[in-house]
Amino acid sequence: MQPILDFVGHFWWLIFPLSGIVGGWSKAWSNASERRHQRRVELYRLRNQALSVEQAGEAEVAALLAAHDDVNRRWLDYELDVGKLIDFPVMTDVREPLTVAFLRAKREADGLRPAGPAGMGSRTRLDEYRAGVRNFEVAFDVAEREARRIRDSNFSADERQKLATARKLLRIAEDEAATPAERQTAYKRARHELEGLIVLPEATRAALEEKVARMLGAGPGAM
Repeated sequence: MQPILDFVGHFWWLIFPLSGIVGGWSKAWSNASERRHQRRVELYRLRNQALSVEQAGEAEVAALLAAHDDVNRRWLDYELDVGKLIDFPVMTDVREPLTVAFLRAKREADGLRPAGPAGMGSRTRLDEYRAGVRNFEVAFDVAEREARRIRDSNFSADERQKLATARKLLRIAEDEAATPAERQTAYKRARHELEGLIVLPEATRAALEEKVARMLGAGPGAM
């Protein structure tokens, strides 16, 4: 202990520069600690921000999927209901530009559709899918409004009469009060009346045949 005291007694003037050095080291260490803390805070903020963006992206994809499904359901209301197609034949008339545009928009939107909310992969794909769904919605709305405006006005008086007859026959074919023979005859006559007027989509024809066949107690092949 005495040697240390002797050293301090002889070299007491070193205390001032050494204290400055120690103070500098302390300040440098404090600054470094502050920088490390700031980096941790920034990293935490960026991670949370990335998670928030990812969650927001998934929520947006889920909303787009729901919108996509809604338009598909609206289309199925026509595709699976032959009576509705008779009332609004333009919806399946591929000679109509608006119908073609809607069917093309549907195909494009279906092609861009991800497997689920987390399956989009990138912001570019999300933007493409959003545009595809919006185009599908707009194209369907325009085609549907036009179909409801025109209805059967594109047909001659004789053709409109055939459509009306087919509509009545289909009601008989789906009428539980009718006999099996009456239903089957009505269905076949309705198909005959529609030939050359309305091209029934495969899904429409299959749904109708299945419904009538079920009521007749036979398989679809019996039609």
